[in-house]
Amino acid sequence: MSIPQLLVHDRKDNVGVVVVEGLTAGTEMLCVVTEDNSDFKLTAKADVPIGHKVAVADLSEGDTIIKYGEDIGRMVASVEKGGHVHVHNLKTKRW
Repeated sequence: MSIPQLLVHDRKDNVGVVVVEGLTAGTEMLCVVTEDNSDFKLTAKADVPIGHKVAVADLSEGDTIIKYGEDIGRMVASVEKGGHVHVHNLKTKRW
């Protein structure tokens, strides 16, 4: 049994969370959707620290980011599928 590197909480989510240390660009990640225990593969486009987000679809500036099935903010820069999503390209809509 393989250990997942990325968890996606809800089928509607467009980001997942890295759950291993030392994820490097080029890694083919095992991604698990915790809502239904389904899985898929995705290649990391960047080194991503544990606890940070990865795009599970191409995301454009202005796109709403969904995590846990909820709106957590909007993209302020584009990122490709498998790319690192964090404070440098994702901002809250609260202010």
